[in-house]
Amino acid sequence: MNAHYQVFHDTHYHYDSPVSLAQQLAHLWPRACSWQRCSRQELLISPEPSTRRDERDVFGNPLTRLAFERPHDELLVNAQLTVEVLARPPLDFARSLPWDATRSALSYSGQALSAPLLEACRYRFESPYVHLKRRFVEFSASCFPAGRPVLLGARALMEKIFSEFTFDAAATQVATPLLEVLERRRGVCQDFAHLMLACLRSRGLAARYVSGYLLTQPPPGQPRLIGADASHAWVSVFCPQLGWVDFDPTNNVQPALEHITLAWGRDFSDVSPLRGVILGGGSHDPDVRVTVLPLNEQITL
Repeated sequence: MNAHYQVFHDTHYHYDSPVSLAQQLAHLWPRACSWQRCSRQELLISPEPSTRRDERDVFGNPLTRLAFERPHDELLVNAQLTVEVLARPPLDFARSLPWDATRSALSYSGQALSAPLLEACRYRFESPYVHLKRRFVEFSASCFPAGRPVLLGARALMEKIFSEFTFDAAATQVATPLLEVLERRRGVCQDFAHLMLACLRSRGLAARYVSGYLLTQPPPGQPRLIGADASHAWVSVFCPQLGWVDFDPTNNVQPALEHITLAWGRDFSDVSPLRGVILGGGSHDPDVRVTVLPLNEQITL
């Protein structure tokens, strides 16, 4: 079973004063994974960058570097993708290694680590938006009794965040501390993904932040509107026997046919769709519009 999608990700910056120089990094190409393939990708940019370089970042994600050396008062970046998502094989979570044994496997013991374990270790530690705190261990205690299989514990944590927190787009900002999110019990997908990462890493487990898109459905009887979707975020947890397994705490599901993977890293700071440094510009805020729709479905402008 598979699903085919079109994705349109439009970003528009309008600057109060001209920008004379700018450097931008774009994570707008989807990763090649065993469960997805990208058959078409276009990145339309205005003004035309002085230089553009496509490469891979340290996590293996497609990365586009843009340099602008001529004055401009707006920036438009339009990514257009056609992606095929394949069904992932079912997993028996009960057969995954106990979480405390997984923690031990990821810990330094004087022995050489296998390549998968060594790669997983980069996602065990603090990162700019994810800090290790006793409070996160306490919050997740009921999900990880001694000896519980690591993937059953991760699923219980996903369910706990989903049931105890409220999605509220006005409750937080990008830099809102996680302890504040935990106190308020409100936030958005980025907050819930970061919170789940903090709980897992505070227990010595390896977990990474995944950015991408989610197919959403319009209200019954209403057309799908262009620009009505948004970027999405979820979590991937490392299991020594089964590799990386994804969990979406915002929706309490395991990502499947409706999730499109863009990039992964330690947290949002590693995989922001578009970020950079500018000289000039004054006040500016991005206008971001995302549309995800099944291939061949028409959209209403």
